[in-house]
Amino acid sequence: MRRSLKLVVLAAAAALPAACAPNPIIARDPVPAPSPDIAYRCSSTPALLNGYWAECERIRREREVVVRTKG
Repeated sequence: MRRSLKLVVLAAAAALPAACAPNPIIARDPVPAPSPDIAYRCSSTPALLNGYWAECERIRREREVVVRTKG
């Protein structure tokens, strides 16, 4: 009994440093982000069993207009 308990403790002690990796893995999206000029207009409709159908279309984003006046 003591021998198996020691093996379990040693296995746990060996696995502990492996759980804290010095360089964590960071997931990166392989698809680059769209440009600021691209936007998406999406609409969804309910479906059976609390599901939804979503449809998105790409549109060009409208430019912001800044109006300045003197006064």
